[in-house]
Amino acid sequence: MPRNIVVTGGGTGIGRAVAAAFTAAGDHVVITGRRQDVLERTAKELGVEAIVCDHTDVDQIAALAAAVDSVDVLVNNAGGNTEMTNDEPTDLAGLAAAWRRQLEANLLSAVLTTEALSDRLASGGAVVHIGSIAADKGAAGYGAAKAGLASYNVGLARELGPRGITSNVVSPGYIGDTEFFADRMTDARRTTLVEATFVGRAGAPEDIAGTVFYLASPGARYVTGQTIAVNGGAWPSR
Repeated sequence: MPRNIVVTGGGTGIGRAVAAAFTAAGDHVVITGRRQDVLERTAKELGVEAIVCDHTDVDQIAALAAAVDSVDVLVNNAGGNTEMTNDEPTDLAGLAAAWRRQLEANLLSAVLTTEALSDRLASGGAVVHIGSIAADKGAAGYGAAKAGLASYNVGLARELGPRGITSNVVSPGYIGDTEFFADRMTDARRTTLVEATFVGRAGAPEDIAGTVFYLASPGARYVTGQTIAVNGGAWPSR
């Protein structure tokens, strides 16, 4: 039976690859994002449903919740380094604003979306959050927000467990073919990131999508409360 999947930030990059993976399996997929033109193009290409939603806006999240009936898998992918295209803060007010943007985009967005859809999450389902290697390596507000997401996930998994719902974080390393670096990636930086891996290549959005798909599968029903690193060995763990 087809499942109902919601992928936030599903118009491009990792979110798009996740949506494609579930669609290929015959599931009904809803993608969300802020840019209507991008969403509509992706929806047409993949054959999925699109709903415009800024996941830092409580009214838009409430509207999304009203538009969906039942959710088997929620993938909290919306976010990104909000300061990639901004100048470094020069005073405390600017620093505070920058950190708030990071926390809202990468932590609060997932919290609010999950809470809004909580009563629609079906037993046997899954919540998967997209974290970042930055949570371990450190990256100011962005890394702190992703670390907070991993901590939030533990409590959420405990809360959802009695309902038969799992919750996990997938933590990517450097993934090419995304908008994350906003065209600011230099060749030297890319080389450094690739050389840090054991496999000698950048990750692809499909690498992350495969792990997300597994965590939502019947084979992962006993995996919950975890952060799964997918980084080619750039940040190995025990």
